[in-house]
Amino acid sequence: MAKKKQEETGKHALNPNVEGLRGELTEQGICDTLEWNFMPYAMSIIVSRAIPEIDGFKPSHRKLLYTMYKMGLQTGGRTKSANIVGATMRLNPHGDAAIYETMVRLSRGNGALLHPFVDSKGNFGKVYSRDMAYAAPRYTEAKLEPIAAELFRDIELDTVDLVDNYDGTMQEPNLLPTTFPNVLVSNNTGIAAGMASNICGFNLREVCETTKAFIRNPNCDLLETLPAPDFPTGGEILYRPTEMAAIYKSGRGSFKVRARWKYVKEQNLIEISEIPYTAAIETIIDRVSELIASGKIREINDMRDETDLSGLKLTVDLKRGTDPDKLMQKLFRMTPLEDSFPCNFNLLIAGMPRVLGVREILEEWVAWRTEGVRRRTFFQLQRKQERQHLLQGLARILLDIDKAIAIIRETESDAEVIPNLMIGFGIDEQQANFVAEIKLRNINQEYILKKTAETEELERAIEDLEKILKSDARVKSIIVKELDEVSRKYGVDRRTGLVYDHEVFEQSAEEPEPEYPVTVFVSRGGYLKKITPQSLRMSGEQKFKEGDTLDFSQETTSAAELLVFTNRCQVYKTKLDVFPDAKASVLGDYLPQKLGMDEGETVAKVCLPGDYQGVMVFVFENGKVAKVELSAYATKSNRRKLTGAYSDKSPLKAAFLLREENQIVLYSTDGRALIFSTAQLLSRNSRDTGGNYVLSLKRNALIHRAALLQESEIVNQSRYRAKALPAAGALLKEEDLGFPSIALG
Repeated sequence: MAKKKQEETGKHALNPNVEGLRGELTEQGICDTLEWNFMPYAMSIIVSRAIPEIDGFKPSHRKLLYTMYKMGLQTGGRTKSANIVGATMRLNPHGDAAIYETMVRLSRGNGALLHPFVDSKGNFGKVYSRDMAYAAPRYTEAKLEPIAAELFRDIELDTVDLVDNYDGTMQEPNLLPTTFPNVLVSNNTGIAAGMASNICGFNLREVCETTKAFIRNPNCDLLETLPAPDFPTGGEILYRPTEMAAIYKSGRGSFKVRARWKYVKEQNLIEISEIPYTAAIETIIDRVSELIASGKIREINDMRDETDLSGLKLTVDLKRGTDPDKLMQKLFRMTPLEDSFPCNFNLLIAGMPRVLGVREILEEWVAWRTEGVRRRTFFQLQRKQERQHLLQGLARILLDIDKAIAIIRETESDAEVIPNLMIGFGIDEQQANFVAEIKLRNINQEYILKKTAETEELERAIEDLEKILKSDARVKSIIVKELDEVSRKYGVDRRTGLVYDHEVFEQSAEEPEPEYPVTVFVSRGGYLKKITPQSLRMSGEQKFKEGDTLDFSQETTSAAELLVFTNRCQVYKTKLDVFPDAKASVLGDYLPQKLGMDEGETVAKVCLPGDYQGVMVFVFENGKVAKVELSAYATKSNRRKLTGAYSDKSPLKAAFLLREENQIVLYSTDGRALIFSTAQLLSRNSRDTGGNYVLSLKRNALIHRAALLQESEIVNQSRYRAKALPAAGALLKEEDLGFPSIALG
């Protein structure tokens, strides 16, 4: 009874409702609690905090920049950052620390953006440094950069909607009317609940040229004008056009960025002046120090940080006779001097998160900018029509100015002046008010001629504005003209270089890395740890994520190859030396991320192939078993991924690497078991062979697990052993009911 009561209590949560405010509590299902309480919170993070919108800004960026705009910081001198932070809290009440951190990222001093929007003075830290902390806001000063004018151009002309702030005391724009696709120019990263966004920045000049080309031809080749991203920290992209085109199309993918360096022969040292955007100088130095201490790199005497006011510089002192090219290739492979940038172009479009390719982003931006230009044109048209309306009333008065003066003089009450003018000349109240406010000194020939000329000019302007509203071509030409102006005023040369495959230096006759013994541990969740014997002796219990357990462990050497089979019928080949030595107290490297697996792809089986002698045995859900020669997975080229690693005709339930023939137990869902020898199967060289039926399954029955006989708990082995295949197996007895220690199902 106590256990049942506890289970019932676990299914519900006590939640105070309106009655609960008076001291009463009602039961509420946990699922309902999550839906009513967590889902609004998650959507708030996605929509109002973490994911950027089509103007390229998150709400925190937009609120800060708009506050600086309203403070008049586009012109004049800088003000203390603390003043800006305090004023921004009227729009963004999330605390001064978060606001100031947002300003730091947008500042020129920090260098996180290729085109910063905040002109900063003082210590704002550096994007390439982990330990260089920015100064407090009371010590630093800031104002808006000149390019920020393009964020607010015509914001007063109804180009975007204004909404109330959190307490309704003032209004703020829901988007900034940027005249260029800032969403592609500014780097942006955000992590929400259940989704994230990671947008790399592109060169402003190239983005403007690409947008113009897209407006002229939506099917244009984007790579011609927008070859690759551009980072404020420079570096070099290992450029593969097909890889970049795939990222442009899907909005997802990754590419490699490496440091830029030069060899100073006179001093026998290497100077590194630019590093990947995702790396930090302290991380690089720490990693190189570890490699030197472990003996994996012996060519370096010293590495130090010589960054100063002139910019970043890491200096590597070399030992005599060291080949700098070979050393840098080793450092690229083993340190963050070469890193991958993962792309996830996730944007909020009409309040909904969407992952878009570059062409789709341009399409959305052009449509949004077109609406902004139309709204601005319509606003200007209304104002000119209002002015024209007033001047038309004035024109009627000026035809008989003496009559107007007489009406005003003969009117006894001030309140009757306007009605009498309206009756006398057939004009409306607005026109009469405008006429009544004219000074007596302005009733002269010069004034009349000026107003007549203004009327003609207004007619021409109104006619032109009406034509713009009726012509998509005119609207697009205005957008193109503004893009030309932005590119000319603010465009800069590309900082990040492009290195094609054929330009990458390839080492020849490289000295092999010294091998040393290690033990490999892989968990069911796909985490790998490579631990040396010394570290293993000193460590305690192995650490795993909650709910995760050990699946595979084996002693080997640091240079051994590893095969990783996945649930997508693919196998990834890698070497253990790409994984850093770890300790038992860490989770290790997550294989799907480390190997660049596809989204949703997970680890099904890992093995150490050694000299590729032996067989792989695959057990499928439909009762078939395939025996594939391990040599079928050996490749002469350095291919990292092989598709068709095993048959996809039926779900895989277990896989075994066998160096010699062995016996395997199959378990079916209807309570039967079968023992067979792998010698009874014919081995194949084709990886995707469907295999042979081994266990004859009853209707609706499936194989749900398998194990090597020596690792099972079968006692009555002769009962389940088959002489010929396929066989039906036998019903499991109670003493044979055990759970194998090796199973994938």
